[in-house]
Amino acid sequence: MLKGIAASQGIAIAKVYKLEQPVLKIVQTSANPEEELKKLDSAFTKTIADIEQIKEVASKTLAEEELAIFDAHLMMIGDPEFRASIENEITSNSVNAEYAADCVSKMMISMFESMDDEYMRARAADIKDVSFRLLCNITGNEIPNLSTLNEPVVVVAKDLTPSDTGSLNKEFAKGFATEIGGRTSHSAIMARSLEIPAIVGVNEILNTLKSGDLVILDAINGEVITNPTEEQIAEYTKRAEEFRANKEALKALKDKPSVSVDGHKVELVGNIGSPADVDAVNANGGEGVGLFRTEFLYMKSENDFPNEDMQFAAYKSVLEGMNGKQVVIRTLDIGGDKKLSYYQFEEEMNPFLGVRAVRFCLSRKDIFRVQLRALLRASAFGKLCIMFPMIATVAEFREAKAVYDEERAKLIAEGVTVGDVQVGIMIEIPAAAVLADQLAKEADFFSIGTNDLIQYSMAADRMSQPVSYLYQPLNPSVLRLIKMAIDGAHKEGKWCG
Repeated sequence: MLKGIAASQGIAIAKVYKLEQPVLKIVQTSANPEEELKKLDSAFTKTIADIEQIKEVASKTLAEEELAIFDAHLMMIGDPEFRASIENEITSNSVNAEYAADCVSKMMISMFESMDDEYMRARAADIKDVSFRLLCNITGNEIPNLSTLNEPVVVVAKDLTPSDTGSLNKEFAKGFATEIGGRTSHSAIMARSLEIPAIVGVNEILNTLKSGDLVILDAINGEVITNPTEEQIAEYTKRAEEFRANKEALKALKDKPSVSVDGHKVELVGNIGSPADVDAVNANGGEGVGLFRTEFLYMKSENDFPNEDMQFAAYKSVLEGMNGKQVVIRTLDIGGDKKLSYYQFEEEMNPFLGVRAVRFCLSRKDIFRVQLRALLRASAFGKLCIMFPMIATVAEFREAKAVYDEERAKLIAEGVTVGDVQVGIMIEIPAAAVLADQLAKEADFFSIGTNDLIQYSMAADRMSQPVSYLYQPLNPSVLRLIKMAIDGAHKEGKWCG
């Protein structure tokens, strides 16, 4: 038996499909620049077409938020500087296209891997994914296409790129196991969206298994059972059926009132990244939207910050789609691990503790005002709550609320209909939880952002495997902070989600 981290729950019993990527041997040769440039042009064209096709396949099963990775890949392969650097290497040194592309890609990967910014370091994996596809297209090597699977299998690999996971055929890919990765890796997130079992961080799985081996993938307990006995197969077949039955039973409850065993009403709402995700919330019995991450509107915009009308249309669409149910929209949470292709943030030693979220908005009130106007205009079309992220002090909330009040007054003076909007904050910094009793006197509601609250409380990067043992949602210190936030809100008669 092999152990790993359960990244997406479920049980699968199938033969192994060992995903083995082409081994590229890139050597430098002298070549005719004109011919190599033609070869490069064809490879770029095919790479773009490949990524667009993968995105189209993935769009049938993935949410808009997960599909954003393919937009980023298209942006990378379409970067004129990246292409120009390769072309310059070919023409200046009369070398073969694959060697030039390999040199430029390695230089970029090395540069990103050496950066202090965690988000930028993580982008190195995306560059590897895109550049590997480009190199395969230059050299004529075929990349395995998981969308062509035609029998039930458990995919086993060193790692799965977003391209690999996005092209998985759910009918036949019953699950996957990888040697590297974590619960927050792209492949793990996509597996949860696809609702297929996945285990990551399984040491030596490639050396232990070969294609055709029968395995049991227990992605509830993070175990890969090799060479299972007939008794084990029977036992896990029963467990898999029970797991599926429980999931179906839960679906049958989706439109029923959410009440705990001791009689407490609980509101179950969905988190979304774009208007396209509203259908899934409604289809699964969502009682509202608990968090609309507006940064994805900004990240998908190609050349500049989205204007007021573009944002208004998106917010209006969500509010109308939820048909009177409450929608909590978070103002721009950019910076830290979220960058924009068209905006250069100032370099910081630790961007996660720097100018991000509401701090960025207060430093660029021109951008903040555009979003607030769009939100206020949309408020006439539904039940809107606006939430400020990364609030650390009462003064910070007051400053953000003052900008909101100014824009609300301006719109009313212009004769624009504005709805009755609640304005609250996300409790994700320990200081805000400690000050909850004071903040609750000012804000209309709280929403607890547990990911960052845990990360900042435990001083443990949730993306870092070596300190993952410290990322504990049920740590007493975290639970105390959550209780402080809830008690502070309830003391002032405010709600806390």
